[in-house]
Amino acid sequence: MSKRVLTTESGAPVADNQNSASAGVGGPLLLQDQHLLEKLARFNRERIPERVVHARGSGAYGHFEVTDDVTGFTHADFLNRVGKRTEVFLRFSTVADSLGGADAVRDPRGFAVKFYTEEGNYDLVGNNTPVFFIKDPIKFPDFIHSQKRDPFTGRQEPDNVWDFWAHSPEATHQVTWLMGDRGIPASYRHMNGYGSHTYQWTNAEGEAFFVKYHFKTNQGIRSLSSEQAAELAGKDPNSHQMDLLQAIERGVHPSWTLYVQLMPAAEAADYRFNPFDLTKVWSHRDYPLQRVGRLVLDRNPDNVFAEVEQAAFAPNNFVPGIGPSPDKMLQGRLFAYADAHRYRLGVNHTLLAVNAPKATTAQNYGRDGLMAVNSQGRYAKNYEPNSYDGPVETGRPLSAPLAVTGHTGTHEAPLHTKDDPFVQAGDLYRLMSEEERQRLVANIAGGLSQVSRDDVIEKNLAHFHAADPEYGRRVEEAVRALRED
Repeated sequence: MSKRVLTTESGAPVADNQNSASAGVGGPLLLQDQHLLEKLARFNRERIPERVVHARGSGAYGHFEVTDDVTGFTHADFLNRVGKRTEVFLRFSTVADSLGGADAVRDPRGFAVKFYTEEGNYDLVGNNTPVFFIKDPIKFPDFIHSQKRDPFTGRQEPDNVWDFWAHSPEATHQVTWLMGDRGIPASYRHMNGYGSHTYQWTNAEGEAFFVKYHFKTNQGIRSLSSEQAAELAGKDPNSHQMDLLQAIERGVHPSWTLYVQLMPAAEAADYRFNPFDLTKVWSHRDYPLQRVGRLVLDRNPDNVFAEVEQAAFAPNNFVPGIGPSPDKMLQGRLFAYADAHRYRLGVNHTLLAVNAPKATTAQNYGRDGLMAVNSQGRYAKNYEPNSYDGPVETGRPLSAPLAVTGHTGTHEAPLHTKDDPFVQAGDLYRLMSEEERQRLVANIAGGLSQVSRDDVIEKNLAHFHAADPEYGRRVEEAVRALRED
């Protein structure tokens, strides 16, 4: 029996639903990829009014202070001297659950930082894990659908969750993170944050470096077991929100030390892992952590809706000295995040207090739209160039250009020498203590054993076997034991 053909909303057949169209193998994604844009734009409009993902969140204000000289790597103004402080707003969140969900659940945590710099707002959007489940944005709507509530049963279905992972071997690394001991942080204060994506820094001489951000908690890592989390979520679904609020109110100001990994741009092509693959990390032996500064949260929002729910972060908000990389997931998010905010909050959401620049003033030709308050007076023109002393372009790019080559089309990511979906998942498993491995296996088996289809279970088990033979064997034995009960 032949399968039905997947089509776009206009009925055209889809040739490739796994890879976005790019400018050559490994190049930036193309605006002409109608299927990708249609998927992402429709996906952003599926829920009203809460966020489609990261709906349940908490936030606080604070500052970032530079502690180490990084001017050899970036000319970003807010990083230009030791001791410089920049106001920030940080939003934490769970990913999959709705606004009414509990905090203490097994789920990645969003870690989004807005730097109110003198050259405009810089948004760094990441998670509490250095990797993610997928590496191409065309799969993101499907991934989230598999993790959210089923259209028929109205609940998160193990069949859907594990069926998607069964068909996405690249998810094995993040699944190992999620099901491990750090899968349920004890609080937002006691977890790390990561930029996760690869970004680009450019110095004053025009030299480009690819960069990964690591915010290390100064409170120490603390996590909950599945049993502790279930009890806490039942007693206080707002546990993480209240912990953050109360800590800051009593003067206990949480902080994180920012480190970066820096890779000279010329080394990216020959690195053994694809450095732009969001399912992979860079070895710290190859690119050691370099300290940059300290982030401190010291002020709670006065109104959660106005300042947390209406906070809008978009990774396309760069400042001079910082820019994108060919990371496919980042490239997709450069469009999708801002588009989601325009839908959810309106085209003038950047005028809201929490989103507006604080250390400078936005000057552009945007006008009108819902809730417009930016008339700028009777003599201000809404076009450029003009003869009326309106704002003008600088001619100075924010970051170094990315080289592209090859033919347009849907391409799989270029393979590097160790680009295997299972290598780093196995490495992570072997770093764990015996007690950590026991908990990891129990967490995986607890979910996988609930799947109704044997073929889906077998596909997932094959991923764990490929990551590490012992890992696979122990998960398989644990699943079998639970299913025989």
